[in-house]
Amino acid sequence: MTDNDQEKMPITSHLDELRKRLVRSLIAIGIGMGICYNFKEKLLEIITAPLAGVLPKNSYMIYTGLTEAFFNYLKISFVAGLILASPIVLYQVWKFISPGLYQSEKKYVAPFVIVASVLFAAGVCFCYFLVLPPAFKFFTEFSTDFLKPMLTLKEYLSLSLKLLIVFGLMFEIPVVLFFLAKMGVITPAQLAQKRKYAVLIFFISAAILTPTPDAFTQIMMAIPMIVLYEVGIIVIRLSIRPKKDAAPQPQEE
Repeated sequence: MTDNDQEKMPITSHLDELRKRLVRSLIAIGIGMGICYNFKEKLLEIITAPLAGVLPKNSYMIYTGLTEAFFNYLKISFVAGLILASPIVLYQVWKFISPGLYQSEKKYVAPFVIVASVLFAAGVCFCYFLVLPPAFKFFTEFSTDFLKPMLTLKEYLSLSLKLLIVFGLMFEIPVVLFFLAKMGVITPAQLAQKRKYAVLIFFISAAILTPTPDAFTQIMMAIPMIVLYEVGIIVIRLSIRPKKDAAPQPQEE
């Protein structure tokens, strides 16, 4: 679709398209949530494993409200359903932005969905296996014979699920940079030139986004963002190099 075609499209058409994509995404997440709710006990066991591995024996979690356990099961099922439905959600995102792309760029739909889904899952796994266990171990080491942890399920899920989602989204940095470059918003040279500012922003973002005040979690979030930023630069350079070489051909005054 050309720029002139997009200018002719009324704003209501864009809003209708956005509504349609949001509805389909919510339906997919709802179906995924319904499937995952049937395995709520197993999902709870999985999500609490990083904490259970560092707590003393015979430790347990509590809930303090009558409906708290039920709603926490819903929360776990929602996040699991979101992860399960992420390929469909990402496909809907692609379908929303694709009218603004050239025909040659629309072929990236399959790589976009696959790579973005894999990166999101990789971010969740990175947090689950490498960030949560040492972070929880650090916090539980403050317990003594007199001071014992009595953790609520609500508090734990609020912390762990938030971290899992944030890390999953964080791992999408290369995909975001790639499409910004494809749209001509940024170039590899600009990204390399602004590297030191990006590093500063990543550490500030890590301090804001992590729900815990410990330096370990913040560093474990900032370092992958820096690495993914560099990966994004490399991917952009490799992908747009042919277009750079071909760019001088059209010479119009």
